[in-house]
Amino acid sequence: MQVNFRSPDPEAARLRGQAEHRVRFATRRLAWGVPRASVQLADVNGPRGGLDKLCRVELQTDGRGTVIATALGYDWLAALDQALGRAVRGLVRLGQRERRLSRSRLPLIQPS
Repeated sequence: MQVNFRSPDPEAARLRGQAEHRVRFATRRLAWGVPRASVQLADVNGPRGGLDKLCRVELQTDGRGTVIATALGYDWLAALDQALGRAVRGLVRLGQRERRLSRSRLPLIQPS
């Protein structure tokens, strides 16, 4: 899986390796269907502090579409973990919806 990381904040840029590791760990069971992931970290209101660390996680699948999740946190890792959790849950729901639709399209076999 290819993980792209972007952040204009130098403090967040130091978390690149840890963010890539967490993305790979969170998607380890679904990684066969997710060839690319993107993580973006940004500080919404600068040095004032508070609930201002924004994380955006984008998981691109093969043929199913893209799952995007965002989260705000007091620190970078909390925002990353929350956004990753949301993205993985969205990916699981996407797979369940696809399986449900494929089962409903199966032709009915008439007994002879």
